[in-house]
Amino acid sequence: MPAMAYTRLRRAHTADRAGLRAPELAALASDIDALPGAWCSGAVVLAGRGPYVALEHAAGWAVRYAGWDPEASRGLELPPARWVPARTDTVFDLASLTKLFTALLVLQQVERGTVSMDREIARYARTSGPPSASRSVPEHGLTLRHLLTHTSGLRPELPLYDYGPKARAERLWAEEPLDPPGSGYRYSDLNLLLAQSVLERVTGATLDVLVRESITGPLGMKDTAYRPPRGWRARIAATEDQRRPWAKLDRGMLHGRVHDENAHAMNGVAGHAGLFSTAADLAVLCRTLLSGGAYGPARVLAPSSVAQLLAPPGLGFGVNQPWFMGELAGPLSEGRAAGHTGFTGTSLVLDPVTDTFLVLLANTVHPVRRPGDSRPRAAAGTRLARAIR
Repeated sequence: MPAMAYTRLRRAHTADRAGLRAPELAALASDIDALPGAWCSGAVVLAGRGPYVALEHAAGWAVRYAGWDPEASRGLELPPARWVPARTDTVFDLASLTKLFTALLVLQQVERGTVSMDREIARYARTSGPPSASRSVPEHGLTLRHLLTHTSGLRPELPLYDYGPKARAERLWAEEPLDPPGSGYRYSDLNLLLAQSVLERVTGATLDVLVRESITGPLGMKDTAYRPPRGWRARIAATEDQRRPWAKLDRGMLHGRVHDENAHAMNGVAGHAGLFSTAADLAVLCRTLLSGGAYGPARVLAPSSVAQLLAPPGLGFGVNQPWFMGELAGPLSEGRAAGHTGFTGTSLVLDPVTDTFLVLLANTVHPVRRPGDSRPRAAAGTRLARAIR
């Protein structure tokens, strides 16, 4: 039997065709135009509904600075001729949006019966991988469900960049929860790093291979990858002049290299950070999930698995979070809008009730990291919510 083809994204010639109001989409684009300099160096926004992309708009600069002067507290600008404008196909460091891909991979393995959401992950460590690494795994009672819902009780992060590969894995697995697993929410990068370790142990493949073969390849997401190739560099948004004391490592201006220090130490491939992508590719991911796990001829998840990912409190995804979703959260979506943010200035939101999706990618850390501020993300979500007819 031939595979069923599911609707692919296409551009709406008018906002009305997508069931959206043109004035609100124009206001959203105008809002993005105001962000460079105030919130970021450059930004790309993509909004759509159903099978339609109704807005794709870029503003500001993908590359503008050569470094950061801490004494003058200002960016050191490149000569204007070397500034690179943000375009709709600009590639951004996704930071924690990477976590969503790791969550999808976990659900794929649940479907295949290689893992269970509620089995202690220590069992996978002891039955997979090298025996020398398995002996040191403690009994801490953590499950994949604890990891993907951030209820493991683990601290937010560890300086794993201070360890070699073997010691790094031992340190990660030896970490004890600060609170009993399941007793409360604490966001932690360690959760997705442990999920990565489980995935790699049970499949025998590295995370980048799993993402490429199980998600981005089947979905045709050609602009999404760990360790982006040199040929992409002209399209990649720069991030930070990474130096101590504001950063954890001294690496200089980052352009085409992962921003997260732990992901960097792991050769750019990590469960919590490391992927690079475009707004258009992330729209494909949103459409896939809104379509129950299928896009074009490819199916990457069963509808029941997608339902688990997006049901409150979400597996990998945050659900009903007004602080970065704006009015897409709350009554309009019946509390079901799901999404995530990334430290570098990235975010996405998808709403199964109104069948809408919003991707906002920015390099807020160029040329240096700023205090966290998700108000522009929330404002964009509110603009899209008010555009829904």
